[in-house]
Amino acid sequence: MRLHQKKHPNLERLLNTAKPIALGPGSKVLILSDLHMGNGGRRDEFKRNADLVRAMLKDYYLPEKYSLALNGDVEELFKFSVESIQEQWKGIYDLFLRFEQNGFFWKTYGNHDADLFEERDYRLSGHLVESVRFTWGDEVMLLFHGHQASILLWETYPMVSRAVVLFLRYVAKPMGIRNFSTAYNSRRRFAIEKSIYDFSNQAKIVSIIGHTHRPLFESLSKVDHLNYRIEELCRAYPAASPVERLRIKERIVELKTMLDACFTEGKKIGLRSGRYNNIVIPSVFNSGCAIGKRGVTALEIDGDRIRLVYWFKGKQGRRFVSDRNSDPEPLGDTGYFRIVLNEDHLDYVFSRINLLA
Repeated sequence: MRLHQKKHPNLERLLNTAKPIALGPGSKVLILSDLHMGNGGRRDEFKRNADLVRAMLKDYYLPEKYSLALNGDVEELFKFSVESIQEQWKGIYDLFLRFEQNGFFWKTYGNHDADLFEERDYRLSGHLVESVRFTWGDEVMLLFHGHQASILLWETYPMVSRAVVLFLRYVAKPMGIRNFSTAYNSRRRFAIEKSIYDFSNQAKIVSIIGHTHRPLFESLSKVDHLNYRIEELCRAYPAASPVERLRIKERIVELKTMLDACFTEGKKIGLRSGRYNNIVIPSVFNSGCAIGKRGVTALEIDGDRIRLVYWFKGKQGRRFVSDRNSDPEPLGDTGYFRIVLNEDHLDYVFSRINLLA
């Protein structure tokens, strides 16, 4: 596939060299990214949700016959050695590999785990690729981590990564300094998303990324989606029956509360609009991350549908409340819950891309 304007040669390379996988009506794929697995110590960001990830993989996605795609930054090699990570999370690696029996298991690499290609004893080396090209009929969904969209980060990676590793392991780690990355910089991550959005629209494909730790569904952030839902309900209100008006009014109050919560936490979550132009084209999806303080976000492809889901234990985080009126689904008696934040038909997604891009 050729682009009309070769403005994103590195992303075009990913599209042309990706591992091809054909999806059909019965295909089920779980997409997770940014686990940042460490050595199990206090600086291991994965440790907080490790039991949740283990339970959702073992007790939900494996029995439901999902294949698995891990989309980069699964290991945190800037802070820890691969030996210490594999030793600490042996059972998690065993679970990863079991997904091959359901269809396939592939893992792309990110900027925090790219050095795994050089590790001879890495357990997942036979499943490691840079990108995956899912085909759904004549349409394409390209899975890659997302750091490749930053020219500076990509071209200077070998030199910069060594310097970052040395700093984080031997200076920041002993002093308790938190890792500062693209995930915590709103302006940089917006620029990366915008670049991927432009590329996807030129190629008329869907890009599925991680890297920024910000879940996106159909190129929309949570803030943008709430605004659109409120606008839709306001437009429906005048023609509604009295009973429907009361329901719409109650729903708008709920959505405004969610929106207010997003802005209240704005400084902490790097709040920024996900709108990149006047017409929103649903060409970028982001699975978020598995190191959230209150839970894990993920993407599911299930036949002709794509979903953004949220897994949590106990109290549901305010940032991840479904406006679909979908009730949290308990995972047996584990105390963990799954909720669908958003869902759509792939036919609709690609129709909008082909008509608007």
